[in-house]
Amino acid sequence: MMDAPPLDTPPLDTSGDTPDDLAWTSLLALRDAPGRTPLPDAIAATPPVVAGCALARLFAPVLAPPGAADGCMVLGRLAQTLDGRIATTSGSSQWIGGRGDILHTHRLRALCHAVVVGAGTVKHDNPRLTTRECCGPSPVRVVLDTDRRLGPDYGIFAAGGPPTLLVCADDSGGGETHGAADVLRVPRAAIGGLDIQALLPLLAARGLTRIFVEGGGLTVSRFLAAGCLDRLHVTVAPVLLGSGIPAFTLPEAARIADGLRFEWGVHNLGDDVLFDIALHRARPAVCEGRA
Repeated sequence: MMDAPPLDTPPLDTSGDTPDDLAWTSLLALRDAPGRTPLPDAIAATPPVVAGCALARLFAPVLAPPGAADGCMVLGRLAQTLDGRIATTSGSSQWIGGRGDILHTHRLRALCHAVVVGAGTVKHDNPRLTTRECCGPSPVRVVLDTDRRLGPDYGIFAAGGPPTLLVCADDSGGGETHGAADVLRVPRAAIGGLDIQALLPLLAARGLTRIFVEGGGLTVSRFLAAGCLDRLHVTVAPVLLGSGIPAFTLPEAARIADGLRFEWGVHNLGDDVLFDIALHRARPAVCEGRA
């Protein structure tokens, strides 16, 4: 059984801290106890300088109790250029977002029980997926590799880091470990990749109920197409590429109505702009009827 890692950060001396520092300390305190007090009440009980802070307003929905039957709250995140690219054609993506977006990403890791990435992200970036840029625990790392094409020599599969799960198709070969990672098998999806709807209850059974889908674009798109995203954070950086890998990959839409229209909140992340989108498991009409 792989439970969510405990909050192992020692109490902070908050004397002289900024409102953002105080808000972050309060949010971390709520990370593993959102059910003890209703979240709005818990936020309201913090000092006014915290409760009214933009950081608290941005992250409070992440800490909301899961509302879906699978027991998970799932948030996807992408950083893209102004023209909707998340990487160059060769796969280079470091770094589209600035320092504010990097800090935001690490804070999402710290608030969530698990961080999910696809095999392509591991192959191109060899990420650690830890919380080096902020105070807070590192999440369980979950790598989606349908056909188990990644070798065990990537850093994420090495011993000594946070726990890691390799998720593959139930008909793929190999043993029950991959380097230091445990292997979790799920059915294939009819449209390609893994059955996301089958994966989420398995993660919840391991105590991983707050899920951060960090990338890449194909992985976030598959969660969106499956109707498995509660929220979506999209950072737009002041960069134009004119070519490269698109942020979202979905079935071709014949009409504007085949897409997904939504409301969003807008937050500044230094030079970047963050769009906070409440999806509530909605998916584009073009994806309806696909599994």
